Amino acid sequence: MSARILDGNALSARLRQRLAERAAALAARGCRPCLAVILVGEDPGSTVYVRNKIRACEAVGLRSLKYAYPQDAAPAEVLERIAALNADPSVHGILVQLPLPRQFDAAAVLEAIAPDKDVDGFHAENGGLLLQGRPRSIACTPAGIMQMLGSDNVALEGAEAVVLGRSNIVGKPMALLLLAANATVTVCHSKTRDLPAHCRRADVLVAAIGRPRFVTGDMVKPGAVVIDVGINRLADGKLCGDVDFEAARARASLITPVPGGVGPMTITMLLSNSIDAAERASGSGVRR
Repeated sequence: MSARILDGNALSARLRQRLAERAAALAARGCRPCLAVILVGEDPGSTVYVRNKIRACEAVGLRSLKYAYPQDAAPAEVLERIAALNADPSVHGILVQLPLPRQFDAAAVLEAIAPDKDVDGFHAENGGLLLQGRPRSIACTPAGIMQMLGSDNVALEGAEAVVLGRSNIVGKPMALLLLAANATVTVCHSKTRDLPAHCRRADVLVAAIGRPRFVTGDMVKPGAVVIDVGINRLADGKLCGDVDFEAARARASLITPVPGGVGPMTITMLLSNSIDAAERASGSGVRR
């Protein structure tokens, strides 16, 4: 068996065409969607991510604003900027690039963003709405994964789904979305006993633990769908995921590559959340 590839680049291209049409329709009514991005410090990875997000905004017709602060920026200065963006009706989405320098309380910064403008889906109010089954802004990576599964008509109802990782950014919202799709969900973490045994039960396996090639081929159930969220840079500069791709591909039915899998979909869902926010603000409703 050799798994088919779930191509995030191809799906993103199709979805972004629709997003561009929605953005154009809003602009024609006098509401150009706008995303404000705050970057603190000069972390190379964060700098690249922000640049890619801004380029993606421009490509689909979103206005983007970038506010860059030095590594030693005072938290009060950034919080003041967030408050100003919250009050600006021309700004529909606010994103604070993580990680933040150590002088920041990241949770307090994320909570300072108005829930309606929290396009990352990290605010406690948005997390609570997802928990209640009334989602508004959904964390972008899990939302993108659900789009990928839906695009290939992966049967989730009644399926055994295993999520490796319990972060607020990926693991927990991913589990809630899979539950909402009527999957039976197990969340594994660093304290899980016999983690490989849990993985081998999974019809759908989502790896989001930040450890290169942690999921080996013998941990994959034959015919499973494998979603690799990880992106790790090896000593030779090459990128790899949390899954041993070639070994897992030999057993899985569907698998996401790294790069070119989940990553492009994460940015696409950021654009989608931003346009959703603009549609809410303009009173035109949200279409998914």
